[in-house]
Amino acid sequence: MEHFERTLHREVKADGGTALAKRMGVNETRLLDCANPNREAHRMNLEMFGQVLTHLSSESRAIVLSALLEEFGYSLVAKEVKEVKALPSALALVGKEFADLTVAVHNALGDGHVTQIEKAAICKEIAHVRREIDAIEASVRVA
Repeated sequence: MEHFERTLHREVKADGGTALAKRMGVNETRLLDCANPNREAHRMNLEMFGQVLTHLSSESRAIVLSALLEEFGYSLVAKEVKEVKALPSALALVGKEFADLTVAVHNALGDGHVTQIEKAAICKEIAHVRREIDAIEASVRVA
């Protein structure tokens, strides 16, 4: 966890401890003490960590989260932000993608053998369905 703690401290300082503390509504000394791994009482609670992430720049946020995830053997992948569509059009698009997936599977099963090319086409259609399911979920959230 040392790499993560040092990365968090560095990004808090790089973002300007005073300005960051003001945006968060906390005391600068408290923020820097909590973030500094060289301090005995440097333990940062989850609420403050969330506030730090919320108020850091997106680049600094990605650096901190990447360091945390690396500690556990994971990597950070930014989620693609899509335009939120109206619920009826999102539903139509997810239906279209399901239909395309169905056609790809039926075509692959037509001769009783699924080739590597057909597997790739099916996987591509599955990815399209997932993308549209995410879009319809976003549409439901704002409806």
